[in-house]
Amino acid sequence: MKKLFPSAAAALKGVVSDGQLIAVGGFGLCGIPEALIDALRDSEVQNLTVISNNAGVDGFGLGKLLESRQIKKMIASYVGENKEFERQFLAGELELEFTPQGTLAEKLRAGGSGIPAFFTKTGVGTLVAEGKELREFDGETYVMERSLLPEVSLVKAWRADPSGNLQFRLTARNFNPAVAMAGKLCIVEVEEMVELGAMEPDQVHLPGVYVHRIVCNPTPEKRIEKRTITETAGA
Repeated sequence: MKKLFPSAAAALKGVVSDGQLIAVGGFGLCGIPEALIDALRDSEVQNLTVISNNAGVDGFGLGKLLESRQIKKMIASYVGENKEFERQFLAGELELEFTPQGTLAEKLRAGGSGIPAFFTKTGVGTLVAEGKELREFDGETYVMERSLLPEVSLVKAWRADPSGNLQFRLTARNFNPAVAMAGKLCIVEVEEMVELGAMEPDQVHLPGVYVHRIVCNPTPEKRIEKRTITETAGA
């Protein structure tokens, strides 16, 4: 099956629609599928529920979808850098399901592994546990969390081969593999396409069985969320 598509818009065609549950990879602004996010905005689909570690920043990443009002609900663990997110949430225009970061990662990993639910101590005794099943194990209380199975996953990787085997770079490996595993249909944006066999088996971080469509974006912006520098002595 041919997995490589000529553009992000082509990769999304016939896949995304109104009201979907969509997961988007990335950690902060690192490892976000920039071209796929832009194509999703341009598709003009509405009423999306988006799963992501964060919601981008104003004017970049998922912040673009917030500005275009295409997201009705966010399932996220951190949203502190996005002022438009804050405005919409406080105005009652955006639903939010806050999820502890480790729990969010496990919800995705478990979903991709065929595990419908799991128990964790994280959130017990807080708002996170309200309305959820509690159970005792070895004298400790745990809360049951349901796994996440997005209809579409948008993922960023460094390299891919035609079969969809993926290699990630550094921090971009956070969340992207779990997001890819969980999606019923996974679309991956990569910087490089390589021939079959070019990656050693140990270099493959995620096998192509999880990947359905690929688009190559060799020149992503890779914006830095907060630039910090070390001043030299006497500067």
